[in-house]
Amino acid sequence: MSTVPASDKPKEDKQKEIEKRERIVCRVARELQDGFYVNLGIGMPTLVANHVPKGMEVILQSENGMLGVGPYPIEGQEDPDLINAGKETVSEIPGTAYFSSADSFAMIRGGHIDLSVLGAMEVDEQGSLANWMIPGKMVKGMGGAMDLVASARRVVVAMEHTTRDGKPKILKKCTLPLTGIGVVDTIVTEMAYIKVTREGLLLEEVAPGLSVDEVQKFTEPKLKVSADLKEMKGI
Repeated sequence: MSTVPASDKPKEDKQKEIEKRERIVCRVARELQDGFYVNLGIGMPTLVANHVPKGMEVILQSENGMLGVGPYPIEGQEDPDLINAGKETVSEIPGTAYFSSADSFAMIRGGHIDLSVLGAMEVDEQGSLANWMIPGKMVKGMGGAMDLVASARRVVVAMEHTTRDGKPKILKKCTLPLTGIGVVDTIVTEMAYIKVTREGLLLEEVAPGLSVDEVQKFTEPKLKVSADLKEMKGI
């Protein structure tokens, strides 16, 4: 029987969601390298901007034509003219440049993005990604995801390990319309850090307090376990 008062349950659930997201974005931030040009997808991936390691120069790019995206602004210091591709207010770093969406996509399609971090509804064991639409539901457009997965030098998916009703989001084969086939290099969830290889999904890190069996329980394809399995950490 739960010991949490009903009035506090929504607060507790919200706190757990925040902790999940922080664990994911902190781990993704460890993939950044000095001098990287990085595109952060709409939603959770944008939070990575708040966790760029101190002293590291990483240039964040947004499809709407901004190069040099900074962390989320402090409340009260927002500039409504500074927004990312998800229409969220952002800050700028010294030297930030602005240009047309056409030039922004020329940068992406030209292969100048070192790392693309995207959310996902489904990823499968071949590294195929579904993240742009659910049939029957309204969709504003495919956005830049298809260009990013086709052109970025490396693609990292940042997502929760399961759906809200506890079903796996890492599948043997995606069921939703695909964004790209065999495009994902790495999957980061609140449970694990997984690399996509030719031999299948390689489990390299497990979140604190979890076992390999618990991660496998919520993952549809069979995971290969790294001989150097580690505990997943943030920055």
